Amino acid sequence: MCAITALTVFVTEAPVMAAQKDESAPAKVHPRKVLFLGNSITLHGPKEDIGWTGNWGMAATAEEKDYVHLVTKALTDRSGAAPETLVKNIADFERQYATFDINAGLKDALDFKADLVILAIGENVAELTSPDVQTKFKDAFKKLIETLQTRSHPRIVVRSCFPLMKAKDAALKQAADETGVTYVDLSPLTPDESNYARSERTIAHSGVGGHPGDKGMQRIAEAILKAIE
Repeated sequence: MCAITALTVFVTEAPVMAAQKDESAPAKVHPRKVLFLGNSITLHGPKEDIGWTGNWGMAATAEEKDYVHLVTKALTDRSGAAPETLVKNIADFERQYATFDINAGLKDALDFKADLVILAIGENVAELTSPDVQTKFKDAFKKLIETLQTRSHPRIVVRSCFPLMKAKDAALKQAADETGVTYVDLSPLTPDESNYARSERTIAHSGVGGHPGDKGMQRIAEAILKAIE
């Protein structure tokens, strides 16, 4: 993929009619089980050839500074008890969404039966070069959401891509609207170069440098937390 200023992050809820689909899943301010499904921004193991040595969200400087751990800490502080978490990199779904077997490929995630799910994908999806391709991705992502909904009726939050990817973000938002889940627009983060890891330290690999740095991770966490207040 890939000075602190005032920032507005837009959080949208689906229309009332769509939201009725999720009425059986009341908002859970203090979730007991949280599932994070994402890509390298969520979790990436060490990879020497690109200069990445962490085993957390790329490209935070430490585990506790990636958005997953920031969100988890904030939820713990709110409730006084740490939620059980499952963190998965589902880049395979992004790259193979047309043929990916959700039930088999994400069995552990589905069996986890989370009451809060954070979906943070899109960056590794191939370019959506036509309305037809965009619809196919939207439908595949919608199926993923619906499969999660049938397992445990969780509160689901979908965040847009970092950085802004208009066609993919439109597909993500449409799927969120059609399934009645929360959509978090991260596009205000894109223009601020200080949100990228490359602005915080020298990084040889441009792909790693294009990921959110510590500040970007903090901003992503803040947007997600605002959505689940």
